Amino acid sequence: MTDRRPSIPIAPAGVLTLVLLAGCGQPAALDAPATEVAGPFPRPAGAHEVRLDPTHMVPMRDGVRLATDLYFPAGADTPLPVVQIRTPYGKLSERREGSAARYFASHGFAVAVQDMRGRFQSEGEYFVSRADREDGYDMVSWLAGQPWSNDRIGTYGCSYLGENQMQLAATRNPHHAAALPQAAGGSYRYFGVIFGGVTELAASLGWFRGAGTKVFYRIPPGTPREVMLQVEEMINPAPTPGELDFQSAWRTLPYIDMLKASGAPPTDFEAFVSHEPGDPWWDRIGYVQPDDRFDVPALHVNSWYDLGVSETLKLFNLLSDNAESDRARDNQFAIISPTDHCTSERATSATVVGERNVGDARLDYWTIYLDWFNHWLRDDADADFDMPRLQYYLMGANEWRTAGSWPVEGTEFQPLYLHSGGNANTRAGDGRLSWEAPDEEQPADAFTYDPDDPVPTIGGPVCCTGTADAPAGGFDQSAVEDRNDVLVYTSEPLDEGLEVTGPIELVLYVSSDARDTDFVGKLVDVHPDGRAINVQEGILRARYREGYGRKVWMEPGEVYELRIDLQATANYFGAGHRIRLEVTSSSFPRWERNLNSGGRNYDEIEWTLARNSVHHAPGHASRLIVPIVSRETGN
Repeated sequence: MTDRRPSIPIAPAGVLTLVLLAGCGQPAALDAPATEVAGPFPRPAGAHEVRLDPTHMVPMRDGVRLATDLYFPAGADTPLPVVQIRTPYGKLSERREGSAARYFASHGFAVAVQDMRGRFQSEGEYFVSRADREDGYDMVSWLAGQPWSNDRIGTYGCSYLGENQMQLAATRNPHHAAALPQAAGGSYRYFGVIFGGVTELAASLGWFRGAGTKVFYRIPPGTPREVMLQVEEMINPAPTPGELDFQSAWRTLPYIDMLKASGAPPTDFEAFVSHEPGDPWWDRIGYVQPDDRFDVPALHVNSWYDLGVSETLKLFNLLSDNAESDRARDNQFAIISPTDHCTSERATSATVVGERNVGDARLDYWTIYLDWFNHWLRDDADADFDMPRLQYYLMGANEWRTAGSWPVEGTEFQPLYLHSGGNANTRAGDGRLSWEAPDEEQPADAFTYDPDDPVPTIGGPVCCTGTADAPAGGFDQSAVEDRNDVLVYTSEPLDEGLEVTGPIELVLYVSSDARDTDFVGKLVDVHPDGRAINVQEGILRARYREGYGRKVWMEPGEVYELRIDLQATANYFGAGHRIRLEVTSSSFPRWERNLNSGGRNYDEIEWTLARNSVHHAPGHASRLIVPIVSRETGN
């Protein structure tokens, strides 16, 4: 078959786009904004000079020692409240001016920054996330036992640094007094590697290649601290992969060999992509499970254009629902911004995510973070934390909203039904969305899915791809909607604005001549000028339509119900806008291509075409279930 490579658009010049290079939690600006804008809220200045006490080797329960930097506020009275930051990205990065560690220390906190097990200067063997429950627990206990500590330990950090906080929270260490996890949705079962039974390909390649190495040039175990201090900054501890043609790398088959073919050092990539969802193997890593119990107040932070935002909101509910005490149950808070991965604090007065301008999305995060830790970690803070339980940014209206729960109060889940005359292919087709259910037979819409010519990913809630070839955010989807293998269903222009805030579900009735294939849904906001801006999306591998616990195959001529999780959003569709749904069978390179064989996919090199159909008729009423918040909007 001919190798047809989809072109993955890059963000145009003149807009501010943030992309994750190498490791999550380390964003870099690609382009300066085209116009003068007010920058992020500045961090409040602390009253203390900061003293660094570097590289203490803290023993864990099995004797393995983890390298830990301690930051102290000069001249502050002890005992001190403590903030713990455990990182896989190297504790030396927190020594720079302007780091979070120095910020909290300047405000009177002791701060401990630790290299995780097997990473950089720490001893032991590294396997992604596997030791983080026990090591996090042991570190909190060690900090609580220090003479300069007041026994109250808070935790802080974004992405992997947030995920290990959630794993720690499930251990219920009595000294873990407060958590501040940012972009920690990956801690909910699958590290963000799997969604809908499908591998997050671009994120997995980017993160494991850039930050997932198991190989470090390290000082020998047992080396005295005084020797480590002499040589630690002379050693480059991690091998650096060379340049990579990501467009070619994404197309590697079998894709389990993708990292090896790219020349990356050994990682856990192969283990993560070769274990299916529902495999008991995942339980041994220690990610958060639905039956875990918790006993810590937490402030959850994430963004609408970040992978895992829906999981963050599930954690917000789970830590309350499964709380051991009223203190934990009543003190779960969440802030959801409109930005991409780990960039909430960088929002400006004209925040642009991808090519979507979402307005003034600033919030005084650093003051909020300081207030959070002051409240929970200091001895004289007994009153309730004075902040709305949920603050979320309503895109489109471009303003902050507050609520007391998720889904927010006043939410009604209403179905938008798919209709057509059998020709919904492309945006020029006859696909419609209507609040009215089909009351007569309608021909199904069909398309051919070719794994060699997948629908390209253009923006969306992605992270950690390691390249500007796959940026996050909102982009015009018109080029995607011109493809014949994309079904497009569009509402009439709205007479009045509509707030869509909450979890989104797509119910499809489908058939296929393949034994197994994927179905992708994408929610799109069509502006009056015709721009079709992606809002949120999801995917489901058909074999998992009855859950991850079993695989069920498709038979030609049979119609099956699929319930596809389209994650969550808060988007205001203004008057004159139209709601659009795209349905297809791929979004590449965000998700791996289903080769349609019904095999394991990750170790296959042959593919077949799939003729896929979407049905919308009485008894097979495919529908998009949207969460509508009925209240006044500011726009």
